[in-house]
Amino acid sequence: MQTPAAHGVDHYENFPVASWLTPARLRPAIVAIYWFARTADDMADEGDATAGLRLADLAAFRADLLICSNSDAASLRWPQVFAPLRQAILTHALPVPLLDALLQAFEQDVRYTAAGRWYDNNGELLDYCSRSANPVGRLLLHLYGVSGKHELIASDAICSALQLINFWQDLSKDIPRGRYYLALNAIAANQALPGELLKRQDTPNTIKMIAAYADFSAAIMQKGFGLPRSVRQQIKGFDGWRLSLELRCVIHGGLRILDKIKAMNYCTLSARPKITAWDGIVIFWRALWH
Repeated sequence: MQTPAAHGVDHYENFPVASWLTPARLRPAIVAIYWFARTADDMADEGDATAGLRLADLAAFRADLLICSNSDAASLRWPQVFAPLRQAILTHALPVPLLDALLQAFEQDVRYTAAGRWYDNNGELLDYCSRSANPVGRLLLHLYGVSGKHELIASDAICSALQLINFWQDLSKDIPRGRYYLALNAIAANQALPGELLKRQDTPNTIKMIAAYADFSAAIMQKGFGLPRSVRQQIKGFDGWRLSLELRCVIHGGLRILDKIKAMNYCTLSARPKITAWDGIVIFWRALWH
């Protein structure tokens, strides 16, 4: 989990990339998982490959993941990715299905983009988040030995909220690339016009819809507010304090993005909110007192 960032060339940023808050013993595993996700994300997003070629590469990537989880990774197509990932799997017994779920999300992005498909409703969006974002939080908790039902549910809420916030801040970039994350039932309910969205026009109805989606994301995030305290209670010593603080930074990072979206009157169809160094200070200060 991490503060949302743009898709594609801005890299896969729903994962904590071994920050100073991460214990040294866990950093290699987190970096290995990050590069696994980053490489797959680039296959789905970057360059001018056809959808068929992207899906073929992702299928080959999945095959290497399955081989890597059972045998040596040195002879695979992406040894620079799977050699460290294999070590992480062996050292930490990483749940391979969670890694595969990320690949499923990338494949879904490719298929939906190729078909020009929109999501029908918020349930479909959250189903996508269950593969594109929630596995990240569960992998992180697994590394720390946290597996309780309530903690996993709270982690899913934080990760889904971050993914949704990522959508709302990146509308001006995603729509021209054929990525449509505003659900059709929300468009109809707010009497917005698909043509307005495709042209990225900020109208009263589109602004109202994005404002409602911002509130929707904040409500989901709130369901994860108890996770930092819970892990602090379960993980003794400095490690528990560090994970708790990192989670609070993640939560307040997402909420800060929502603050920025609100400050621009929810006009993210035409512009992306700008995050500054000062915002980082605000996020950290709020995290300290969460």
